[in-house]
Amino acid sequence: MIGIVADDITGANDIGIMYAKAAWQTDVYPYTFSQTKIGTFLPEVLIIDTNSRLDSYNEAYEKVFSSTKNLQLLGCEQFFNKTCSVFRGNIGAEFDAMLDALESEFAVVVLGFPKNGRTTINGEHYVHGKKLADSEFRHDPVHPMHDSNLVEILQAQTKRKVALVEVDIIDQGSELLKQEIERMRTECNYLLIDVRDQLSLQVIARAIKEEKIICGASGIAEELALVMNQGQKEQQSIKIPKLDTGILCAAGSLMPQTFKQVEEMKKRGFPVLELESRLLFSGQKEAHKEELITKLVTCLTKGEDVLVHSSNNPDVVKETKQIAASLGFSNTAVSRSVSESLAFVIDETVKRTNANRLLIAGGETSASVCSRLGIEGLRVWKEIEPGLPSCMSLNKPSMMLVLKSGSFGSPDFFAKAIDHLKEN
Repeated sequence: MIGIVADDITGANDIGIMYAKAAWQTDVYPYTFSQTKIGTFLPEVLIIDTNSRLDSYNEAYEKVFSSTKNLQLLGCEQFFNKTCSVFRGNIGAEFDAMLDALESEFAVVVLGFPKNGRTTINGEHYVHGKKLADSEFRHDPVHPMHDSNLVEILQAQTKRKVALVEVDIIDQGSELLKQEIERMRTECNYLLIDVRDQLSLQVIARAIKEEKIICGASGIAEELALVMNQGQKEQQSIKIPKLDTGILCAAGSLMPQTFKQVEEMKKRGFPVLELESRLLFSGQKEAHKEELITKLVTCLTKGEDVLVHSSNNPDVVKETKQIAASLGFSNTAVSRSVSESLAFVIDETVKRTNANRLLIAGGETSASVCSRLGIEGLRVWKEIEPGLPSCMSLNKPSMMLVLKSGSFGSPDFFAKAIDHLKEN
């Protein structure tokens, strides 16, 4: 049994699909889950979403520590600390928490995810060919990334020693890599491993398949799931709820990938509504949300698919932050306020329409929506694009959801996801 702790809901689903598509039964539960909700028959892969990326250092540490202990008590034997594929968030705190909980002093760290453009060469991390510090993540509103060296980024967040295995060793095969890992086990606590391409991940997976603790992005899990799969298994069938309305879509991410996906839907003539972020910090907040809900309900009851997104124009976002700052809001508080407002709109719309198939873009928005909807757990189901699956809620009545990381997906991903939600 594999136990995974992920720092946000889209990341939990991202790594979950890597196992699910290899026919491992994979379930995701929130940090506040009750063991009674899981039942007698445990999944093969159990993922806990701590929703801790925007938390303080101490909050993130405590969540990961207690989650890891719970996974250990449930019988997990291998552990994975799933983080953002560009190291945003409380990386050092969360890695340290897992090691402390398991009373261990060593973990391998693999951040490369070539299928989504993340590679690591000689410790330098790249996003679609650009160094991390030169990529869109340099302008992240909460965690701006100004360094590309993963060893330096992680070492700045932990007192434990960080080291690196460079790509020339990976190129020589899994046996040599395994020997290098054994040699370094007493030399450092976190051993970062370069990733040039998918072949690198295949080599790494064969070398680390028996490691107790693995940290990083989900790319390596795809190869681990195949290497560790004992024989061919058939993916479990899932009962799909009947579709009675259009597909309800929401986007709260400010990443350029999500911006392009929203613009693509506008070009296709798709009904697109904007949650005007400036109004959320004014006396018009409640009236604006009610107006959006009414429009969404009208579209859905007519059988139309519809998208609502938070303001993504840079000038509007900048003005929103200025208005919010004058009222005492930090950037993190602004992000949460927008996500929670969008979640309120989605929840009220679902209550008035019984919509049961949703596409949500953005980690914080996805977490807020799932919390509002009272979703107690998810079963990861089918992959639409790399790292972007559909899933089914485990509570009744069930809902089918696609929870999308803001920085993942092709420009036409929303259209693909809507087709997927309708076909299944």
